[in-house]
Amino acid sequence: MSQASEWLRLRFQTTHEASDLLAEYLRLLGADGVQIEDASEIKAILSDPASLAYADDGFVDQLSPDVQIFAFFALFDHGVRFCRQIDWLQGTAAVKAFGTQTELEALITTQLDQFREGLDIGTGLTGSDTVADSDWAENWKQYYETVHLTPRLVINPSWIDYEKQPDEIVVRMDPGSAFGTGTHETTAMCARLLDRLLRPGHQVLDLGTGSGILAIIAARLGAGSVEAIDIDPLAVHVACNNISDNHLDIACHTGELSDAFQPHYDLIVANIIADIIEQLMPELASRLAPQGTLIVSGIIAEKAAAIQRKAAACHLVCAETVTDHDWVAMVLRPVR
Repeated sequence: MSQASEWLRLRFQTTHEASDLLAEYLRLLGADGVQIEDASEIKAILSDPASLAYADDGFVDQLSPDVQIFAFFALFDHGVRFCRQIDWLQGTAAVKAFGTQTELEALITTQLDQFREGLDIGTGLTGSDTVADSDWAENWKQYYETVHLTPRLVINPSWIDYEKQPDEIVVRMDPGSAFGTGTHETTAMCARLLDRLLRPGHQVLDLGTGSGILAIIAARLGAGSVEAIDIDPLAVHVACNNISDNHLDIACHTGELSDAFQPHYDLIVANIIADIIEQLMPELASRLAPQGTLIVSGIIAEKAAAIQRKAAACHLVCAETVTDHDWVAMVLRPVR
């Protein structure tokens, strides 16, 4: 098949709480790239004493409270390439097929209306245009900086030079068009919990690995073995590149929870969305070792109670709850 030289760029205006869900949907829909511009994350970077980023006076005050998302779909003579059917429970999508821009936008609009029934997603789709590869393939890099998640855990974009300090663990990351650089609350909470709870020798499973960041952190923290799974081959490709760039041995592959290699794990981390976590809870519980730990994140605050109820029904007790803005992460363990 010929290579696309242009992309259809769809523009969205959404909320911080809905940005991950919308980005995940666009990824499953077949977007070749998703760019997120989140003012709250920019403010967090600028306010971090350890960050080298700076901005002119008044810049922060001018930032919109809304999150801007740009999704890029390959354009060919036959039309736009996207997936027409998505299974949210399994996190899978049908094979990409060609369609018109009108068909793609109608499909998106219908899904956004469904999201609105339980979540404030903001304005939604606001417009579109076409761009060449050179206009966006590298531009997303300007939104990433070195991030200090804990006193010893540092996430550094692969294109930025960073001088490692004594006792620091530096993870090199290139998010590509996958998700997870440590800047979003859901990822940051998981990373901090891993830093506290992971023990050398643990067998770890990272479900929904995205860019591979949590799997890489687990390996760098001394896990005995790490397995990373994602249903999206593109995410797995990005994760494998990041794993190689960090010179680590991690079993990274495309699949679902049922495709995990080991029958039980000492620690499982699942940074996905609440509805999928709730549906997968019985299988997640069955995959935990008797003394194991399950870290779940990507949970909007109002869905936290439902996750705890489902966990209890699966004989898991909530040992710890962590919150950051409207996001919740939980540490779950088998009832003893």
